[in-house]
Parts: sequence; structure tokens; C-alpha cells
Amino acid sequence: MIQMDASEYVWFGNVKAHLHIAVDDATGTLVGAWFDPQETLNGYYHVLHQILNQYGIPYQFFTDNRTVFEYKQKNDSNVEKDTFTQFGYAYKQLGIDIRTSSVPQSKGRVERMNGTLQSRLPIELRLNGISSIEEANEFQKSYLKKFNKRFALPIDNIKSVFETQPDTEKINLTLAVLSSRKIDNGSCLKYHNNYYLPVGCSGLAVHHRKGTSAMVIKAFDLAKLLCEPKKKYIPPMSHPWKQASFERYMKKQAHRKDIA
Repeated sequence: MIQMDASEYVWFGNVKAHLHIAVDDATGTLVGAWFDPQETLNGYYHVLHQILNQYGIPYQFFTDNRTVFEYKQKNDSNVEKDTFTQFGYAYKQLGIDIRTSSVPQSKGRVERMNGTLQSRLPIELRLNGISSIEEANEFQKSYLKKFNKRFALPIDNIKSVFETQPDTEKINLTLAVLSSRKIDNGSCLKYHNNYYLPVGCSGLAVHHRKGTSAMVIKAFDLAKLLCEPKKKYIPPMSHPWKQASFERYMKKQAHRKDIA
């Protein structure tokens, strides 16, 4: 089981930042860490990205009841317990179980790790002249290796419960950020203050009627996704992005059952 949490602290400089971490409950290994101004989807996505690339797919995450993990409206008993946010949905696609708790004592391993890092890491950052989040995230890559070598339990006689690492394309698309948009008068859609014209597989512009719904899929590491050669991938009809449209198509074809 992997415990996850974010700790707000003055890690460097004079401004507080949030350090997102993930700890292997069996060995105490710090398997992922990422600094961000706030406790965000971006921070936890980076932690998961480190875990997938370096260790594989864990079987379970234990977190607190933050809305970044699980969404439930207050006083609404009709919302099911497995109604997940975009972050939780990504975990489900990988087959990772998510447990949440509002009791800090239930996540003792990660809470103790936060205390240990708060007493040690700011000193290391100051000695290395770290003064920004970008520098801190670059520094933590080497720091995690030294920290685990000193404090984590040996894993020689412990059977790993991590599944095999997914390939780069699957990681990038699983950790994608999905956003709904509408096509405007110029057949474009606006995303992060930029306008984009949809194109087809041939690279030619595709024009849609104003108000047409569109989904923007922002891959986790777009540069790597574009640079690496990729084979054409056709999602199966059971894929979550296609299942709804496939079910609508099948309903329209119900009359063909009698012919068969």
C-alpha cells in the first residue's frame, strides 16, 4: 500500500509551498515527491508519474478525503461512493484501488515522513542554494535516492506487489487532463487563452458548427508523446471515451435484430 499526502511548509525562501509525497507503507521508501504552490492535481499526477516510471503500478493508494481524490456533495446521499474526480478516474484506469480517510492517525507512515522531511529537507535546499519550485523539483530527484538509501528498509526479501510499468504512451494518456469546450464561430476552440483549429488524420482542418461540443485531451508529457514514433492506435468500443457513443449506436440498430 502507498500512502499519499501533501505538506504545506516554508521549504525554501520565505513563501510556503506544498510538497506532495508518496510512501511505501511496507518499506518506508519515498517513492515520489513533487513541489507545487498548492495541493493540486498537477502535484499528485507528477508523483504518480514517478511511481509508474520507476516502480510500476501499485495495488492501492491510501489518502485523505481531499476533493482531488474523491468527489461527494455535502448532504447528498444519492451520490455514490465511487464517484471519482479526474484524478481518481485515472487511477481506476490503471486498476489501482483508492482508500480515503479523514483521520490523520490512520496514515501514520506518511504523516511521520512529512515531519522528517520538514526537519531535514529545508536545510538541504538552503545549503544547495535552492530558491524556486523549479529548482526544488529538480533537486528532489537526486535527494530521494540518497534519502531512501539511508532510511528505507532493504527489500531483498520482500516480494514486490507493483505491476509492470506501463509504456510511455499509456502513462501520458492515462495522466491526461480532460476538458470540455465548445466550437466557436471560426470553427476553433479556446484552451488556456489560446485558440486551436481541429484537424483530421490527414492534417487538414475540420470545420464544425458553432456550439459543437469538444473534448480537449492534454497529455501529461506532450513533448515526449509527439517526439517518439507512435503506431496508430484505435481504441476498442469498450474504451471509456467511446463506450457511450457505441451504446447510442447500438440502440439505433435495434431494429436489425429482427432481420437477423
